Amino acid sequence: MAYPPAGEDIIINIIPRDQTLTDISSELPDADWPECCIYRVPKLLRKVNEDAYTPKLISIGPFHHNGKELRDMEMHKLRYFKKFLDRTRKSEEDFRKIIEDDKKKNRLCYSEDCSLNSGNFVKMILLDAIFIIELFLKVKEKREDEEKGKTKVEEEDYILRKIWLANGIYYDLLLLENQLPFFVLEKLYKLAFNDSSSCNHREEGKPVEEHKKDLKKEDAPFVKLFRIYFTYYDQKLKSIGEEVIQGPTGEKIITERRIGVEVKHFTDVLRYLFCPPSMEQEWKSEMEEDWKSEEGCQVSCKKNKKRNSGTQFCATKLNDAGLKFQVEDDTCLVGITLPGCLGRYDVCFNFLRSHCLQCFRCLICFLLTCFPFTCFLGCFGYPMHVLRVPQLMIDHGTEAIFRNLMALEQCHYPSKTYICSYVLLLNRLIDTDKDVTLLVDKKVIANHLGSNADVATLINKLGDQIVASTPSYFDYIAQQLNEHYEFPLNHLLATLKSEYFPNVFRGTATIVGLIVLGFTLWNFLRPYVM
Repeated sequence: MAYPPAGEDIIINIIPRDQTLTDISSELPDADWPECCIYRVPKLLRKVNEDAYTPKLISIGPFHHNGKELRDMEMHKLRYFKKFLDRTRKSEEDFRKIIEDDKKKNRLCYSEDCSLNSGNFVKMILLDAIFIIELFLKVKEKREDEEKGKTKVEEEDYILRKIWLANGIYYDLLLLENQLPFFVLEKLYKLAFNDSSSCNHREEGKPVEEHKKDLKKEDAPFVKLFRIYFTYYDQKLKSIGEEVIQGPTGEKIITERRIGVEVKHFTDVLRYLFCPPSMEQEWKSEMEEDWKSEEGCQVSCKKNKKRNSGTQFCATKLNDAGLKFQVEDDTCLVGITLPGCLGRYDVCFNFLRSHCLQCFRCLICFLLTCFPFTCFLGCFGYPMHVLRVPQLMIDHGTEAIFRNLMALEQCHYPSKTYICSYVLLLNRLIDTDKDVTLLVDKKVIANHLGSNADVATLINKLGDQIVASTPSYFDYIAQQLNEHYEFPLNHLLATLKSEYFPNVFRGTATIVGLIVLGFTLWNFLRPYVM
């Protein structure tokens, strides 16, 4: 066998001899068009757990269209399509025109050009979109009937009557590869119900003027329907989508976190709820405030940024060093915060720069945790060692949801990988089932999966092949956790508290013992001193 001379390039024989590389490259489509938002999951991520990215019951969009194991649902799509036309009293052509007008834009939303021709592509998008809207409407009607006590299982829709089927479709609708552009669903819904006289979905008791007024609100009708569907099948999303604001008299008011018009699809909406833009602004302002200080502090921060991202110590080790884990209710899922100063001596304690005074600060924190009567010291800026973490509910669908959210960030938000950074921080905090047990006891994790060892395994595998953008807010938190653990006095005071001040009774006995010991020593030394 003859080998080519050394130093010459070898070109695989897949390019015709009569074409140059320039000719071939000019014929290739642009792989980075701005409209693209629905992606094939990269192979590196897919190999970790392929099932997490693959629909089990229903195909939405072109990527899994006509899959052998998903063809059974095509018949139900056609039934839903017919029911939707009867409900809205509009023709197929009315809705088809919406898809036809945005046909090119719809194709550009996908990272790969599908093999379907123009007509079949429009039919597929229309059928899938109408199925989703009709499914949402049926769930809305079912919830209304349940509230009125009129539910009859034998009269329910075939899909909704089978809980396993409805649940499976719910999770399939959140997969990154199984999406339709959000604007398509909005446009079809608005076209269907822009006239209240043609709307036949349980709105009989609502005045015509009020109904039209509601529909004028941008995104309000379909987003409301979207919320009803997803919170019906997953109650934890209700708390994720809620936002707590302060009322005029200082009271807390719970409102729905508004879904912005810039969302791309259902997976993107879920990420939007997990980490809204308002949280991003809060993080930036907090980091800027804490990292701006005198010259010595800035040098220290620069050194910290060069460290390995993520905390170096697990939850049980941090707990042994005196860190307290507390559930934070009034925030989104990734809203981990450090109230006051955990280890941030550079900013909040610039006047306490020496090692001796830092030890004094830790002693104050120790007194705050051991003795209720010293709580007034908190008014002077001496915070407790507390990490506030929103509760994470883990069940059998958690892995698929997080993997698809992280795949979306890896493909579409490479510089804003908030979910990826959050998962990597959890991965550092959880090493074994002992860490999970601690966080479950603190109610930071709600374990609906089974054993704590299963949760630890799930969290440890979630970060495989994931790359997070740096520096991030979670890197900042990790740096403070590392500083807290590495400060020796925190370990000493934590041990002292666990051994001698675990509760009020032993703490009182310890104080009394110290007082008795003090008087004994005084009586022993008094003759020599006097």
